[in-house]
Amino acid sequence: MKVWGVVGWKNSGKTGLMERLVTEFTGRGLTVSTVKHAHHVFDVDHPGKDSHRHRQAGATEVLLSSRKRWALMHELREEAEMPLETLLAKLSPVDLVLVEGYKRDQHPKVEAHRAETGNPLIATDDPTVRAIASDSGAAADDRPTFDLNDTVAIADFIAKELGL
Repeated sequence: MKVWGVVGWKNSGKTGLMERLVTEFTGRGLTVSTVKHAHHVFDVDHPGKDSHRHRQAGATEVLLSSRKRWALMHELREEAEMPLETLLAKLSPVDLVLVEGYKRDQHPKVEAHRAETGNPLIATDDPTVRAIASDSGAAADDRPTFDLNDTVAIADFIAKELGL
């Protein structure tokens, strides 16, 4: 599986870019999965539901299944975050995995950047950021800069870099 990341500071446009890239790549006939890093505790389950009760009782994994989808929840009882590499190994094979976040990992990335956030570019100090998608033309070294909303050009760049 080919892996490409989208990084950026809070409110930089990462999620919107991810969404547009998934649409663009699947429209090109590729299979795509995503991984999203959350800096906060999250739960896809709800207190009182059977699956939540199973987890509260101590189950390590709870698999929910219906006609439309299935979801596997795995409890990290030691509260140690799993490395991206371990998480990627759990995915079914696809043509491309787009990763939102995980900016310290070594996979290639595009940085989403909005001038209004006032944040510096991550790319300045991170060679794994191969391109910048910006609303202001922000640039770093010899890496290409794309308009944040030019999804086709960004997808073309990623596809070329990954040999898709």
